[in-house]
Amino acid sequence: MFDEDRLLKAKICLVGDPRVGKTSLIRRYVHDDFDDRYISTLGAKITKKEFVLPSRDGEYKVNMTVWDIMGDRGLTDLLKNSYFDGAGGLLVVCDLTRTETFEGLSEWMITADSVIETPPMTFVGNKIDLKSEQAALDASPLSSFAGEYDSPYFLTSAKTGENVNAVFLDLANRVLKQTYDMEQ
Repeated sequence: MFDEDRLLKAKICLVGDPRVGKTSLIRRYVHDDFDDRYISTLGAKITKKEFVLPSRDGEYKVNMTVWDIMGDRGLTDLLKNSYFDGAGGLLVVCDLTRTETFEGLSEWMITADSVIETPPMTFVGNKIDLKSEQAALDASPLSSFAGEYDSPYFLTSAKTGENVNAVFLDLANRVLKQTYDMEQ
């Protein structure tokens, strides 16, 4: 049993336009599963995952709640206060096959910034499994945009699982370091 000093309760919010793969990333991370049928998220869906996170000064138990919100920014404005309240970290997701989803990230950041002081965040370019001829976006603009927020970026595939665990673990580590004021 972990003592309370070694327990991290982290609320992680995913943001991004519809059909970028937010729900699929969560499903891959939490259940190690993928379903290619698209079902639009209505409102917000909360998923939990518990795991042990090693650090330089020992292990921490992490109780992570992962919040998935509908991708429609207009409707999101209605829910933004309750959605972002208490967020310990953000995953900011775009679809590498649709440039407009990358362009929409600025608006997502404005929405998040209007509610919370910016927590640790990770930028994600999803759907790298699709053939290069379908890719409309490479890593360069995502890297630059993430750099503006002093944040890392990852290229992922919810379908194959590539880099999905790394994204969530990286963010959990940075939330842990911020929460316990540890050296980076």
